[in-house]
Amino acid sequence: MEQKDKIKKYWQYNLKYLLILLSIWFVCSYGAGIIFAKQLNEIRMGGFKLGFWFAQQGAIYCFIIIIYVYVYLMNKLDKDFGVDE
Repeated sequence: MEQKDKIKKYWQYNLKYLLILLSIWFVCSYGAGIIFAKQLNEIRMGGFKLGFWFAQQGAIYCFIIIIYVYVYLMNKLDKDFGVDE
């Protein structure tokens, strides 16, 4: 594989991962915290309504998990393309 093709393929995978993970974060923060808040507020978690919990805490936890998933995926991608440390 030519170097230019390799770099292009690497960034295609990187952008794909970013779009998927940021979409998940959007659904968790904006979707669960704002759009579906009324439906989720019928469920309680730790004494708080679930919509409120997602808006205040859940989106942060999702973001932290997404960071770890992104690090894992990028380390794997770096190894696959031979650019790891």
